[in-house]
Amino acid sequence: MFSFTEDPQAKTIRMKRSLKYLLLIAVLAVPFVTKAASPKDTTNPTSDVIYSDQDKVILDRIFHDLEPQKDSSMGQLMVMIGKEFLGTPYVAHTLDNRDKEELIINLRELDCTTFVENCLAIARTIKSGKPTFRKFTRELENVRYRNGKLDGYLSRLHYFSDWIANNEKKGLVEDVTYQLGGTPDPLTLNFMSTHADLYPQLKKHPEWVPQMAEREKEISAHSFYLIKKQDLEEVESGIQDGDIAALTTNIKGLDISHVGIMVKENGRVHLLQASSLAKKVIIDPTPLADYLAPRKNASGIMVVRPLSPKD
Repeated sequence: MFSFTEDPQAKTIRMKRSLKYLLLIAVLAVPFVTKAASPKDTTNPTSDVIYSDQDKVILDRIFHDLEPQKDSSMGQLMVMIGKEFLGTPYVAHTLDNRDKEELIINLRELDCTTFVENCLAIARTIKSGKPTFRKFTRELENVRYRNGKLDGYLSRLHYFSDWIANNEKKGLVEDVTYQLGGTPDPLTLNFMSTHADLYPQLKKHPEWVPQMAEREKEISAHSFYLIKKQDLEEVESGIQDGDIAALTTNIKGLDISHVGIMVKENGRVHLLQASSLAKKVIIDPTPLADYLAPRKNASGIMVVRPLSPKD
C-alpha cells in the first residue's frame, strides 16, 4: 500500500474550490451519461461525445481554479492540473467498453494514459484562452487519435510510442529523450495483434487484426530512444516539471508499460500518476529512478515535453 503526504500546493488548491462547485457535485452524485455532439457545436468534427454531467462539473472546476494561471508554462500547468485530480479513482479500460469508437470523456475515473491525455488537453484548452467544453473536446480528440481525427477503433493511438510520434508530428509535444542522452530503443511491436483476445474490439472484429499488425510494423520502423533506468538519476537535472514520462518495458512485443507526469520534489523526480497499485491518482513518494531500479520488466523512460498551442 502507498502512503504519502499531500503537498501544501495541492492541499491549498483543493481548499480554494468554491462552495458553488461542491454543491453542484453533490447534486450530480449519480452520473448521467450523455451521448451528443458538443453542446451548441455544429462544427466539431467528432460525431459523438460521451460524457456525464459530473465530467462537466469537474472540468468547470479546473477551469475556475486554473484559468488565472494560463500564462504559466505548459509544464507548470500540467502539474497543477494533475494535482487537481489527486485522489481520483484508478479505473482501467474506460475507453474499451463500447461497441462503437466514440470520444469518451471520463474525468471521474482515470487510467495512466487517460490521465495524461486529459491533463494535456485541459492544459492546451486553458492556454488557448478559450476554456470551454467544446474546445476541450476538440483538444482531446486531437491528442487521442491519429492525425487528430476519430475514425474508428484503429485510429486511436493505442501504443504510446505511436502516441508520442504522432503528437510530436502534430506539434503538441516534443520527444526530448535523445537530447537528454537517450540511447536507441529499437522496437518490434506485435502485442496487440498476437494477443487480440485481450482486446474486446479486436476479439469481436478479427478482420481488424491484420490492419493492426501492419500498423505495428509502421511504428516499429520509427526511431525511438530511451534513457536507461540506471542512467536516469544522472539526467534528472534536465527533466522539467510537467514532462511526461513513458516507462519503457522489455516485455516482448510492447513498448511502454506506464505513463505519468514528472514533478520534482527536494531535487528528485517523482511521478504524478494514476496508479493501478494505489487505485487512485497520487504523487509517488519514491523518486522515479528508485521506483524503476528493482523492476525487472522496466528498462527506462522516454521523456516527452508538452508544447504550448501556436497562436
